[in-house]
Amino acid sequence: MTDQNRKAVDIGIVGMHCASCALAVEKAVSEIEGVDSVTVNLATEKVRVVLGGETIPLPEIEEAIKKAGFTPAAQTITIRIGGMTCAMCAAGVEKILSSLPGVVSASVNLGTEQATISYHPGIISVDQLKKAITSAGYTAHSTGDEGAEEEQAAQEKDLREKLTRSIIGFAVSAVLILVMYLHPPLPLPMPYFFFLVSTPFFLYLAYPIFRSAVRSLSNGILDMDVMYAMGIGTAYGSSVLSTFNIFLTGEFNFYETAVMLAAFLTLGRYLEARAKGRTGEAIRSLISLQPKRATLLRNGTEIQVPADEIQAGDQILVRTGEAVAVDGIVIKGEGSVDESLVTGESVPVMKVDGSEVIGGTILTSGTLTVTATRIGRDTVLAQIIRMVEEAQGTKPPVQRIADSVVSIFIPFVLLIATVSFFLWYVILGETLLFATTALISVLVVACPCALGLATPTAITVGLGRGAELGILIRSGETLERSGAITTVAVDKTGTLTMGRPVVTDVVPSGRSEDDLLYLAGSVEKLSLHPLATAIAEKAGRAGIAAGDVTGFETIGGQGVLGVIDGQSVMIGTRAFLESRSVSIPKKALGSMVRLENEGKTVPLVAVDGRYAGLFAITDPLKPTSATAVKAFTEMGLAVVMITGDNERTARVIGEKVGISKILSGVLPDRKALEVQRIQEQGGVVAFIGDGINDAPALAQADVGIAISGGTDVAVETGGIVLMHDDLIDAAAAIQLSQKVMGRIRGNLFWAFIYNILLIPIAAGLLTPFFGVTFRPEYAGLAMALSSVTIVSLSLLLKGYTPPAKKLEVVN
Repeated sequence: MTDQNRKAVDIGIVGMHCASCALAVEKAVSEIEGVDSVTVNLATEKVRVVLGGETIPLPEIEEAIKKAGFTPAAQTITIRIGGMTCAMCAAGVEKILSSLPGVVSASVNLGTEQATISYHPGIISVDQLKKAITSAGYTAHSTGDEGAEEEQAAQEKDLREKLTRSIIGFAVSAVLILVMYLHPPLPLPMPYFFFLVSTPFFLYLAYPIFRSAVRSLSNGILDMDVMYAMGIGTAYGSSVLSTFNIFLTGEFNFYETAVMLAAFLTLGRYLEARAKGRTGEAIRSLISLQPKRATLLRNGTEIQVPADEIQAGDQILVRTGEAVAVDGIVIKGEGSVDESLVTGESVPVMKVDGSEVIGGTILTSGTLTVTATRIGRDTVLAQIIRMVEEAQGTKPPVQRIADSVVSIFIPFVLLIATVSFFLWYVILGETLLFATTALISVLVVACPCALGLATPTAITVGLGRGAELGILIRSGETLERSGAITTVAVDKTGTLTMGRPVVTDVVPSGRSEDDLLYLAGSVEKLSLHPLATAIAEKAGRAGIAAGDVTGFETIGGQGVLGVIDGQSVMIGTRAFLESRSVSIPKKALGSMVRLENEGKTVPLVAVDGRYAGLFAITDPLKPTSATAVKAFTEMGLAVVMITGDNERTARVIGEKVGISKILSGVLPDRKALEVQRIQEQGGVVAFIGDGINDAPALAQADVGIAISGGTDVAVETGGIVLMHDDLIDAAAAIQLSQKVMGRIRGNLFWAFIYNILLIPIAAGLLTPFFGVTFRPEYAGLAMALSSVTIVSLSLLLKGYTPPAKKLEVVN
């Protein structure tokens, strides 16, 4: 076989770490029929497959890689598409993209007019993807700011043209109607006058529709433009035949109808495009937050530079009213930062030395010097935008119903139109005029666009609204599953509680509180244990400086020892002190039991072998935890706490927040099993955790809700990511999901009802009973309003605020 007949493709692989991994992949892929040779590059994590022909068996290659225990690394890109007019267009583009070699999956969102494509760059390039779109007769816009500006300019031009065509069309049709009814003196017979006046305007109005219809037919796609072209073409064509007495008589003069129909269709497209443009406002608002310029500090000099030139480690200066250009850490200054559009937190957050800041947030007061830590695509804002765009490109399972209907819709409507024509004219003996009117009305009134727009517009607006609230929903599947949740399982530490132990009580014995804090704080400052950190921080907040400690020693699981100012200090459990012959007074034991019954941890202190006092330490509840639990229960959801803490501490926390079912002493790797047990009992589980130790449980749950705290959105195991460190947002996320799914179902209902009712009426169903004829003009108006109504219903989600966000905090 010649080299010309051989084709080499590169596919990325995730998970390889040694030569054995590479050999496993090579062996698995080489067994595929048609593969001549396989070479794995461990350094670049790619496999080069040389094929004997042009056909690329991508599914087989991917499956072989997976069976070898690794993951094919496809990339995802979003391309903006111009020129789509209905659900069939979107389905056609999706089919074309999915059939390309190297494309794993393609999803086209008619609402946002974007294609989300998963592909292998070693097989197909972005330019080739765009070329396939343009070859089908559509436009493919670049991604990024330049592409957005290009697309916006094209959309504004298209809207102006549609509006102009609509106005002209209605004006001309109004003139024709007036002439038809008033019968003014004309220089020509009326049919010829109508022909000469309407023809140029009809062609001007109908040209985009006929052009799209020809494009669709040339690509083997039956879409609404084909049907509309048939409808208005029949109206205009019969009018011409009537004018020149070819087969048809003068009663078939439809010129004003043809012009008005074209005007209505154009107006419908204008209103639909304008409404659809508003569905993506939330994501455009996020994109607009990305600063264009920044003040860079270099050798003490301020330099204005484009934000995309900043590198990690650079220092930038942010003044009042300016946006933070990149993610970073404050190294100098203090000020309040408005993070509302990124995290959903409405109250400005105070930033001081060591605080993390997020790119795109606004400094409302003060001046900050920030060291850049994350730039470009790695910033929190960039990750949010990418996550929301990808999620908007997904489809919930309920969309499959609409997709299956849309796929057969147009052939079905064409059948109904044809049957209605022959039924009325051939079988029932109605006039050719009536049968033709029914045919045109059916072709014009049918609207699969309403079905095609029902889901993507609601998802686009709903997910955008979630981003504004600091709630990031990763996919349509997650959205749908969230609407079916029956049980909420929550982690304790870092979810219900702050995740940072603090000292609540200091009880000295035989010495002052400051003296006890000085001795214990000095020793504990050398320990890394969270409880030790709490004691050291308590001493620091009291303004007590730590002394020099010698002989420091940690006794695993029991306590610490140290010598300060010649005094021997022991801090630890009761058993630890008693093992060192320290006697604990009865009064101290009573205090210890009381505090432990409150769910607190109580380390004891001894100085020079004598009991010196105790500390009570707890991980405090977040202010909104009880409110969030109340919201869950009011939604009819069962709430379960799953924690590694002991039962007594867990019970105390459960009583405070209102959780009665508690699973305590559960290690992180066992939490997933507890979630699985609930699922096996028929529960649909949402697990809420911090996304670190809780990763297995988040992955096991039907819906994993990860609390990121605003500075890390890359929580891969969370189907929902909360930007604000607040459990109330988890309740809000579930309510938002339920609201969006309710709107999707409502949209689909009205879209189905519209077509189920109006298509038979347009076919003449009411005529035998009520003498009602559905004229083509009314059909055009109904069609124009149907899609606009669906998009408008979705746009109502822009103002939705989940009830949980309005609840008062339970103290």
